[in-house]
Amino acid sequence: MTRYVLRRAPSALVVLWLSSVLIFLVLRAIPGDAATAMAGPDATPETIAAIRHDLGLDLPVVTQYLHWLGGLFTGDLGRSYLIGGDIADLVGTGLGNTVVLTATALLIAVLIALGLGPLWAATRNRWVDRVLTAFHTAAVALPTFVTGVVLIIVFGVFFRVLPTGGIPPKGMVDRLDITAQYLVLPAVCLALPVAGVLTGFLAETLRGELRQDYVTTVLAAGVRRRAVVYRHALRGALPVAITTLGLQTGALLGGAVLVESIFSWPGLGLLVEQGITRRDYPLVQVLLMLSVTVFVLVQLLTDVIHAALDPRIRLGAQS
Repeated sequence: MTRYVLRRAPSALVVLWLSSVLIFLVLRAIPGDAATAMAGPDATPETIAAIRHDLGLDLPVVTQYLHWLGGLFTGDLGRSYLIGGDIADLVGTGLGNTVVLTATALLIAVLIALGLGPLWAATRNRWVDRVLTAFHTAAVALPTFVTGVVLIIVFGVFFRVLPTGGIPPKGMVDRLDITAQYLVLPAVCLALPVAGVLTGFLAETLRGELRQDYVTTVLAAGVRRRAVVYRHALRGALPVAITTLGLQTGALLGGAVLVESIFSWPGLGLLVEQGITRRDYPLVQVLLMLSVTVFVLVQLLTDVIHAALDPRIRLGAQS
């Protein structure tokens, strides 16, 4: 397993380096001067020049990139002129809130998929199949801004049983029951598309496993179809399902940008939206690089788990 990880790590590092170059160059290719945008329309030339110097924009492009890359390794991420505060502090606070939201959403999505996917694969009831098909179609097709608005109207306006945005006034850990009330709507909104994809994929993979010879033999021995799905077919479908789960984790991170804006959840998604709107380029630069890093690490972890569950992958990598 260690050899497999070492063989996968160089490609991940190359992706991270190429992403850093691309992010750095794309933000500088945006029309307009970043220092002028940050200083505002009424700023004096002296103020603009001071901001350019503070950001290092008066240095050669290669030098700017190397300084930024060095800051990423040392944790010196600079300051946000428009939002205010050290970028490292802003990212640290937002990252904690986003991790709580995405982890909860991922847990909800996995529980829904593990509950409905095997049921969908094992059922022969036409009405159950239609209900699960309708759920899968709606969960995948409806965008998060539609489901978010519906959840707010139903549970926050009509029934008034849950908060419609923000986080608990006294923090996330003061009272977990209050935190759960603030968390449930954005987490469900973020989880539904992923749950739909995972449920459909898991059900289809399990149907394929049910057509395998070893499953046919077990069914011929008189074992109930549902028991075969949970005891035998699910184990065979698990490696591929975990790979899909890793890819959908990236979708969760992307969807968090919109969901956090809808529910005013102060995480990285809301921070990205604020940074782009206010053209806070140093902040956006760090946030984009962080997103790529998290996605690459999640993908690497997914590959490692897949290899641990399927020895053929490890043997193929070592051959």
